[in-house]
Amino acid sequence: MKQAESHILVIFGASGDLTKRKLIPALLELEKQNLLPEAFAVLGVSRTNLSDKEFRQRMTEFLGKNEDENLLEKFLNRLYYQSISTAESYEYPILKDRLLTIAKENLIPENFIFYLSTPPQLYEIIPNNLASVKLNKSDDGFRRLIVEKPFGTDLNSSRELNKNLLNYFAENQIYRIDHYLGKESVQNLLVTRFSNGIFEPIWNHNFIHHIEITSAESLGVEGRGGYYDHSGAMRDMVQNHLLQLVGLVAMEPPVVVEADAIRNEVLKVFQSLRPIREEEVEKYVIRGQYIESHIKNDLVKGYRQEGGVDPESRTETFMAMKFFIDNWRWAGVPFYIRTGKKLPTRVTEVVIHFKKTPHHLFGNQYNTEQTANQLVIRIQPDEGILLKFGMKVPGAGFRVQSVNMDFHYEDLADSQRLPTAYERLLLDCMQGDATLYSRGDAVEKAWEYVQPIMNAWQNDPDIPIYGYPAGTWGPDVTDQLIEDGQWRYPCKNLSNDGTYCEL
Repeated sequence: MKQAESHILVIFGASGDLTKRKLIPALLELEKQNLLPEAFAVLGVSRTNLSDKEFRQRMTEFLGKNEDENLLEKFLNRLYYQSISTAESYEYPILKDRLLTIAKENLIPENFIFYLSTPPQLYEIIPNNLASVKLNKSDDGFRRLIVEKPFGTDLNSSRELNKNLLNYFAENQIYRIDHYLGKESVQNLLVTRFSNGIFEPIWNHNFIHHIEITSAESLGVEGRGGYYDHSGAMRDMVQNHLLQLVGLVAMEPPVVVEADAIRNEVLKVFQSLRPIREEEVEKYVIRGQYIESHIKNDLVKGYRQEGGVDPESRTETFMAMKFFIDNWRWAGVPFYIRTGKKLPTRVTEVVIHFKKTPHHLFGNQYNTEQTANQLVIRIQPDEGILLKFGMKVPGAGFRVQSVNMDFHYEDLADSQRLPTAYERLLLDCMQGDATLYSRGDAVEKAWEYVQPIMNAWQNDPDIPIYGYPAGTWGPDVTDQLIEDGQWRYPCKNLSNDGTYCEL
């Protein structure tokens, strides 16, 4: 990682949880690593009336208790605060004056990054207001806009959002942030594939039987029932996080490791997704909703009993789907994704299931069941890579047992600190690197793919939503999606996978 140019980071919604829980701690870590420029400032913007001193005090809540005092003081002195009503255009001359004052006092060039850590309804209003005082113009320095998901709630709203953003900022100024893509193990998908001669030649339909992606949460809606009931697993996880993972797993090699080259290849994957028509949804997609259950002797309430949730809600807290990518590399290879709340453990992983050997040499005479090799790319927790392959069991005969060969990212901790997702993504934006940010055309293409599924759920009340007891791996019918196999049931621990399971 290299240092970024001198600039001011403006955080809209600075009194919210994201700022103090994620953004400010990430910036402090960048300070510790000497990755922030010497001339740098943060301007928090929100309606809450705070002084600079009060804002700095609030931001210490989620910082470490044993931080170096000199470094912490230096960092906190970079923080400023301006109270305005962000929805009102007449307030923005005040914001501009404050920005220019901070820049002049700290000898910072007029380079500004605007981070929208706000409710989505402000995503169109704030850029418009910034443009009204020409803070979108990059004549005297760079201007960049970071937008948090959701990037719309359906295809039409996504298109409308992109259209409005492009009225005020160019596409190369817009950074649509997806914190999943900032995880070290997600980025390592590219390295695993394209820097290893043992993987790339077999990363295709000739050697891979199917690919499975799981993103499971053990928590429920945790007091966010009102929001989640208007979102659901499709909007919250599949359209963005999981399809982006699919793009990285399935993409062709880029010509160079640059933002446009990589994002072009991800877009091609989305363009190759075989459409699921409305009448096919029940065949390829299963949705579920957690119901009341006992977990470790505690009675856990069901989704419809959560605060803010409609007692007759049909919002999915779980979904699984099967789909295909119609191109030369992936012809005929099924992809499976699933995600859900109140599952047995918190885990996100990609599993490459390779085809079995064409001839089962060590067959029934050795009482050995033929197993297929698996490459497990664990994104969270216990980040790492696991390869499962067959080995001979000691003793007479040729009895074969599946064994594990694993690597953990924590093994690198002694030599290299692993940055958090927000550290990596913030620094990338500061450096003008959009590789790990979503591009507008790819966001729209992802919405275009999932829109018929959401239409079918809305228009056909006969499509079932299955109940599953909280603490289980979803509805039983999910197993019917996978032909010639079954879902992998991951555990927290990666090394001992298949030996014992820690949840």
